[in-house]
Amino acid sequence: MANLEITVAQARRILSITEQARRLRYQSPVRDYRIANPKCFISTAVERYKSRIFISLVCMLMLALSVAQRAAIAQWKPAKNIEIIVGTGAGGGQDKTARTLNRLLVDKRFVDVPVTVVNKPGGGGAVGWAYLNQHMGDAHYVEIANTTLLTNQINGRSAVGYADVTPLAMLYSESVALSVRHESALMTGKDLVERLKKDSTSVSASVGSSAGGPNHIAFALIAKAAGGDVKKLKTVVFQGGGEAITATLGGHVDLISSAANNVIPFIAAGKLRVLGITTPHRLAGALAGVPTWKEQGVDVHITNWRLLAGPKGMTAAQIAYWDGVIAKLVKTDEWKKDLDNNVFENTYMNSDEAKRYLKSEYAKFHAALSEIGLVR
Repeated sequence: MANLEITVAQARRILSITEQARRLRYQSPVRDYRIANPKCFISTAVERYKSRIFISLVCMLMLALSVAQRAAIAQWKPAKNIEIIVGTGAGGGQDKTARTLNRLLVDKRFVDVPVTVVNKPGGGGAVGWAYLNQHMGDAHYVEIANTTLLTNQINGRSAVGYADVTPLAMLYSESVALSVRHESALMTGKDLVERLKKDSTSVSASVGSSAGGPNHIAFALIAKAAGGDVKKLKTVVFQGGGEAITATLGGHVDLISSAANNVIPFIAAGKLRVLGITTPHRLAGALAGVPTWKEQGVDVHITNWRLLAGPKGMTAAQIAYWDGVIAKLVKTDEWKKDLDNNVFENTYMNSDEAKRYLKSEYAKFHAALSEIGLVR
C-alpha cells in the first residue's frame, strides 16, 4: 500500500505542476484578450484539453504499474532452499514433525525448492530461536515449536516469546504420557501416586527439551495432586525426547514424561509401559488400553502442541504463502494418517487463529507454572 500512495502523490504533483505551467502560459495580461482574439482562444482550449488527456493517461499508467507491482509482491514464493529448524536433538517429537513436513512438502510438490531439516539443540530451545531470528523477515526459515515457546519465557529460561516470532500454523495437539520400563515395580498410576506421596525424592523422571515444559508440568502436577513436594522432585532434563527415552530404557531414571506418541514403538516392542495419559478421555490406537490420570483419581489435564513459526518481521504476503501451503498439506491423506498413527489430535489453525490461541495458552500455562512454583 505504501508503494501505491507514493505513486498517487507523484501523479498529483505532476498534475499540479503542469496545471500551473498551463495557466502561466495561457494567462493574458489583457482582461478581454480572449474575446478580442476568438481563434487564439479556441486554439488554447484545444491545447488545454489535450494536456488534460495526456496527464490523465500518465496517471492511469503509473497506477497500473503500481497495481502490477503490488500483485507481484502478493504472489511471494520461495526462491531458495527452505530450512525447517528444530530446537532439539534428533529423534524427539519436534524433530519427527519437522521431517514429516519436509517429506510432504517435497513429495506433494507444495514447494518448488529444496527443503532441509536443521537441528539446533541447546538452551531449552533458545539456540533454535536465536538462529531463526538471525534471518528476520526471511520466510525461507521456519521452526517447529511446542509449548516451551511459552513456558520458557514464563519461567525465565528464555527471553523469546510468541510475540517475538511469526505464528504460521497450529498443526496438532498431543497428550503427555508417563511411562516406565516394562520390568518396573510401578505397575499403575496409583502406584506412582502412593510413592510420591510417601517420598517425593523416591522417583526420578526424564523429560526432553526443557524444564518447565508440558512434560515437566504434567509430572509436577501429578506429584502435587498426590500430596508430594514438587520442589523435591528428581527431574532430569535432556536435549530431546530421544535422549530421555534412552536414559529410561537404560535404567538411569525411573520413568519418562513425554509426548505419548514417542513411546508407542517401545510399547509395541515390550520395552515400556504407560502408567497414564493426561487427556480427559482415552486415546485410540496403540494407547487405547491406557487409563487417563483422571480415571486413577488424579485430575490432571495438559496437552502439548506443535506450532509452525517464522521469524519476526514477515510480510503479509509471506504469511499468506505459508497459510496456503499448510492449509493444503493438512488436508492430505498422508498427514491425516500420520495423525492417526501417532494418536495426535487435529487442531489445525491458520496464522491469525494460532496467534490468538497462543495468547490464551500463555495465560493457562502461567497459571499452571504458578501452581507448582516455577514462575519467575
